[in-house]
Amino acid sequence: MSFWDKLKKPFFVLAPMADVSDVAFRRMIALESSHVRADGTVGGPDVMWTEFVSADGLMRATPEGKEKLMKDLLYSETERPIVAQLFSATPEYMESAACLCKELGFDGIDINMGCPDKSIEKQGAGAAHIKDPDRAYEVIKAAQRGADGLPVSVKTRLGYNTDILDTWLPKVLSAEPAAVTIHARTRKEMSKVPARWERVARAVEIRNECGSKALILGNGDVLNLADARTKAEMSGADGIMLGRAIFGNPWLFSEHGIEAVPLAKRLRVLVEHTKLFEELLPHKSFAIMKKHYKAYVTGFDGAAELRAELMNAPTATEVEQIVEKYLKG
Repeated sequence: MSFWDKLKKPFFVLAPMADVSDVAFRRMIALESSHVRADGTVGGPDVMWTEFVSADGLMRATPEGKEKLMKDLLYSETERPIVAQLFSATPEYMESAACLCKELGFDGIDINMGCPDKSIEKQGAGAAHIKDPDRAYEVIKAAQRGADGLPVSVKTRLGYNTDILDTWLPKVLSAEPAAVTIHARTRKEMSKVPARWERVARAVEIRNECGSKALILGNGDVLNLADARTKAEMSGADGIMLGRAIFGNPWLFSEHGIEAVPLAKRLRVLVEHTKLFEELLPHKSFAIMKKHYKAYVTGFDGAAELRAELMNAPTATEVEQIVEKYLKG
């Protein structure tokens, strides 16, 4: 029995997002959440994902390059269950990378079959898998061999240029993944149109028609836990994945939400987040934190001026000094 089988439905999970859902932010989310999880414990989301990592890179990179990629697979015990998300169009590399993730102690493996990034698609990975269902099937089966008992899931979209859910999803399900997350848009649509949650409901129907045991998760335009519960009821999905709503809001999975967080607390969490980023991810550009500052620092008097100062701060120490100065008035 995998962790997926133990989750009470509907469950709520954090989306994997490049340069967002890294180990520093995931740790803050776990720390700041008061969400009663599906296993009855209190903490962050019911499931967390790493940022996506190249399986090919893990297997082919220079020692220096592999070391950097391995840092994207860092996690702490507070984040469990934690799933490693991989991308590849090469079954052999996917198998080896899944084996590595099992050795690293992950609870599951997820395959990205929905990313619209052109550099990823040129490799035949991400959303490009939708155009080659047979290769996608091979990659899923390879991951399952490498995972050797760990559950393998898939995150994908309704289609590439058009909605082909009725033919694409059965092919994915035929590989017997533990779960499939449906981002309710096509690759062409990116995030330019509202997510079509009626298609998540259709995905549930397709799963049932296929006699599959895979869990179906819906993703797209989920605002908060209350909205997630509404979308779960509307679609019949087993779980709901929340993504962009997490920006500046590690309290997204808290039952009380960001509205109950005093401004001073919010800003000091920003500081702790920055310190963790600097400590755990020194190989990454400090500028990555700026997208978080835009989200944390908004909606209060003096926010624009404070945000402008933070955008120019090059270290966690300076960020802390700027915040403390602001709080002292």
